[in-house]
Order: sequence, then C-alpha cells, then structure tokens
Amino acid sequence: MSLTPDPAAQALLPLLEEQNARIGFTSFDYDDAYRLGSAIMARAAAEDLRITVTMSFGEQRVFHAARPGTTADNDDWLARKFRVVSRYNVPSFLVSTKYRARGQDFNAATGLPITQYVAAGGAFPLRVNGSLIGAVGVSGLVENLDHDLVVWALEAAQAAAA
Repeated sequence: MSLTPDPAAQALLPLLEEQNARIGFTSFDYDDAYRLGSAIMARAAAEDLRITVTMSFGEQRVFHAARPGTTADNDDWLARKFRVVSRYNVPSFLVSTKYRARGQDFNAATGLPITQYVAAGGAFPLRVNGSLIGAVGVSGLVENLDHDLVVWALEAAQAAAA
C-alpha cells in the first residue's frame, strides 16, 4: 500500500530524532519506574485523561495503571507499540512518523503483522547509559498526545535525576 508522503511528518522527524537521542538515564530502577508511572497517572487524573500506562524492564512489567474509560484494547495497543520499540530501539512515534513521511504504511512495508506490531505514538525506550532496558508507554489519546505525555514525564524524571 502506497500513501502520499506527508510533509508534516517530514517536518516532525528532526524533533523526534532529537528526543530519541537526548532522553536517557545513567540509572533507572524499580523505584524510578514507580515514580515515573505515578507522575503520568497523577497528571492523567488531574486532566481527566482516559489512558493506560505501562512500563517494562525487558519482558517484566514493572508498572501498569489504567484510568476509567480505558479497556483491555489499550493494553493490547501498548503491547504492540512496545514490540516496535523493542525491535527498532526508538520511540514508536518516530517509527510511525518515518513511514508516514515516506508515504508508506508501516505494516505493509515491513511485512510485520498488525496483530503483533503497531507503529503508533506513545511508547518510548527506557535507556540506561545508552542501552535499552525497557519501555514506557501510554495508550488512550491520539498518537502525538500519547507520545507528548510520555516525553513530558521522561524529561521531568531526567531533570530530577540531574
């Protein structure tokens, strides 16, 4: 399936690549995961956002919370976004934006099954000293807002760790 290249996606790529390169930690443990997930959920409660938040270290889920209005579908979306992060070691929104910028459908172009992989914003790699240790993700909003919420929380956690 070929789509028309998206100039807005092309323009967004430098920002997403910069975020991907910049956001990481020198250490990140279970307590940090709890604080990060709790910060996202506190903002979601304050703004009445209908989201699910998940965080993993490898295959272990270390944080999971859902707000009213979400369903098991949000869990499924997060699992498929996390597979994209794990496979490409970049945010899921960066992957989806790259394919839109080229005018391609991610699943058609890669041959990866949509039942297992979805390139939609909201999942971001957790890296310690440059090494992928897991992912944090949000599902429930439109993809750019899922992504922005995760980036907001990661940037705040990064600032607190400095």
